[in-house]
Amino acid sequence: MSGKDRLIIALDVSDSQQALDLVKMLAPYAGMFKVGMELFYSQGAGIISEIKKKNGKVFLDLKLHDIPNTVYRAARALAGLGADIINVHAAGGKEMMRQAMAGVKEGAAASGARPPLVIAVTVLTSIDQEVFNNQLGVPGPIIDIVLSWAVQAKEAGLDGVVASPLEVAAIREACGKNFVVVTPGIRPSGSDVGDQKRIMTPGQAINAGATYIVVGRPVTAADDPVSAAMKIAAEIDLTPGKGCVG
Repeated sequence: MSGKDRLIIALDVSDSQQALDLVKMLAPYAGMFKVGMELFYSQGAGIISEIKKKNGKVFLDLKLHDIPNTVYRAARALAGLGADIINVHAAGGKEMMRQAMAGVKEGAAASGARPPLVIAVTVLTSIDQEVFNNQLGVPGPIIDIVLSWAVQAKEAGLDGVVASPLEVAAIREACGKNFVVVTPGIRPSGSDVGDQKRIMTPGQAINAGATYIVVGRPVTAADDPVSAAMKIAAEIDLTPGKGCVG
């Protein structure tokens, strides 16, 4: 894949016109756009079709996490909306992840849509080791639970995971070259890290084995968003990445 195709722009806004203006501006330079809770909950499912009309692919980032039957039904409902990727939270367990995949397959078949990839969120990139151990009360290194959840996601039939760039190489080794790894926590050199803790530059993440990287404010809040996106895509193109899913 090209640098453009590997770049996902996070549309972390609540206004549909602002989101669509960003899509129109950046679609020639980014392969996909992330619709998260803020945009989806404020604007509804129609925002996905509006983005698709502007030639943008969609990663629908809602992190489904509930009992298996509820997630099955939710995934079945989301499957026909036209998103290219949807996600669940790996903390829901292997059976929940299996049911998400079953719901997506059934929902896509019923609507005649192409089924989206289904990936599982592991540990959020805003959580560092101190928070993980002392506030969440989980013992051991973050990478241990991330790898465990990644392997469970693969065993459940999911297409991949969301993980910080610090865990990408280990996930790639454990889960193979065809496992999708979507990596937030990306900050170009010199940019504000904001609330992100476990971060890398775009080139570092791709070199570690990321399939896609997610970038929000360093592009969308830049003085020149197009230039910012182009620089990131160019950096990816110059990196001999190991994220092998095409």
